[in-house]
Amino acid sequence: MTDLSNILFLDIETVRQSRGFEELDERWQALWEKKAKFIVKEEQTPSDVYERASIYAEFGKIVAICVGIVFKDKDGADAIKLKSLHGHDEKAILSEFSDLVNKSFSGTQHFLCGHNGKEFDFPYIARRMLVHGIPLPVPLQMAGKKPWEIKHLDTMELWKFGDYKNFTSLDLLAAIFEIPTPKDVIDGSMVGDVYWEEDDIEKIATYCKKDVATLINVYLKLVGKDVIPSDKIS
Repeated sequence: MTDLSNILFLDIETVRQSRGFEELDERWQALWEKKAKFIVKEEQTPSDVYERASIYAEFGKIVAICVGIVFKDKDGADAIKLKSLHGHDEKAILSEFSDLVNKSFSGTQHFLCGHNGKEFDFPYIARRMLVHGIPLPVPLQMAGKKPWEIKHLDTMELWKFGDYKNFTSLDLLAAIFEIPTPKDVIDGSMVGDVYWEEDDIEKIATYCKKDVATLINVYLKLVGKDVIPSDKIS
């Protein structure tokens, strides 16, 4: 188990590139139609499933990256500090995140941690950085590295203990460990509509930060430590 202060816990929120399929230009409509062949069910059209574009880095964008750290407060107790990078300018969000990681979490002792981060958050961030021409921070530079040189932690992977079960949600693990759920504001399926229809980026940021607080406490339970109470979260 690594020193908690060396871990940057994170979660991202993503949305589709445009409000609706019809707003895409012809080239992107054609590309989505090809992708949608693997998603649509009977009687559905590519337009019907366009809301799912958010999960693909090629067709979606990041509107929030929330990070959290564990530190010792003035009483010597573990506490959590959360920060949200969010807005409509994806390049600005990614640039700020890159600066943060390069400045404070690029040493050999540092780790990034997410829930399903290895399959979703980390590669999604890296791909969108490349789209915007942003150099990848050291922890996301994976080419040529040996597996043990990649400083990524994943709570879903830790829960698997090496088996190949299907996806286990953060919400389910929170319930198992009796950790308060972050789903009291919105849930992941609602983020796209909150962004495009309600234009409420602050609601998304609040949800994202709560997810990171839950992520941290799930990680603590997975490594045999006590959760950090809500009055120690800022």
